[in-house]
Amino acid sequence: MRTPQSLPAPLAVAPFTCQEAADAGVSHRRLRHPSLHSPSRGIRIPEAALVEGQAKDVSLPLVIRPFTVVTEFSAASHATAFSLWRFPGFLPGGDDPRIHLSRPDTMAIPRRTGVVGHVGQFFDDEITSVDGLLITTRARTWLDVSRKMSIDELTVVADHLLRFPRPELEGRTESHGTREQLAEMLDRHKGTPGIRKARLALEQARIGSDSAPETRLRLALERGGLPEPQLNAVTELSAGVVRQPDLGYPEHRVAVEYDGATHSEPAQIVRDIAREEDFSRAGWQLVRISKRHMANDARSAVAKVRAALLDRGWNPK
Repeated sequence: MRTPQSLPAPLAVAPFTCQEAADAGVSHRRLRHPSLHSPSRGIRIPEAALVEGQAKDVSLPLVIRPFTVVTEFSAASHATAFSLWRFPGFLPGGDDPRIHLSRPDTMAIPRRTGVVGHVGQFFDDEITSVDGLLITTRARTWLDVSRKMSIDELTVVADHLLRFPRPELEGRTESHGTREQLAEMLDRHKGTPGIRKARLALEQARIGSDSAPETRLRLALERGGLPEPQLNAVTELSAGVVRQPDLGYPEHRVAVEYDGATHSEPAQIVRDIAREEDFSRAGWQLVRISKRHMANDARSAVAKVRAALLDRGWNPK
């Protein structure tokens, strides 16, 4: 077989539409060459972007973009938008490789290979463009996935949207959303499947949680009858010594830290020891929680924190 003619940049390294190829001067014969994978009609993926027949050597937005281009008036949505926004939380069926596309309900539902189509009512500010890719906004995506998610996992996402960022680490100064914006999204789409769960999740949401495990831990503690903790509150332990415990009970001088996978790294172990010493010198009790404490509805985690609070004079009523 003859070596096919090289594709013009950037078609040689990322998925593209047949119309884009035609506009770049690529012939119909070249588009039929077996070196180009066709995941859906009107779309091609070059060999350079393929791994075992799938587009895995390019970023997810580049894989999705052609599908939104060939499907007029559509935007990436639901589980696809969930992945694009890098939401935390567990979304059932989130590993389905098909691309979710949404259109206004005045149009036909998108139907093509590799696509899960949706139609719905969209306000102008519920679709945004990220590097040329149309996608449902974070708040609209949160509502769209509510049908498949549990209340607690929707709370994990809501906490993620509401939390104040750390500018020195994240390069942004504003949260991804406000409680008012999420509430307005729910008010706009009354009757949407899953909206009751989303309302309950918004009631549970709090500002201050830095991760999904922290949110799940907070919910477990409250469900276990413990008082609601402060979240990542700046706490001056002594002159010049300031810490921000993941969850804290200042009245009882009890701090709770969730130690994730990174806490097994040597440098982090040193920092964790220093942190524990700071709390101890200030008369605080530090309770460290790991993944194993979160099994069985976090019963071990709740028991550890309960014991610390009781030891510090907490009186359950």
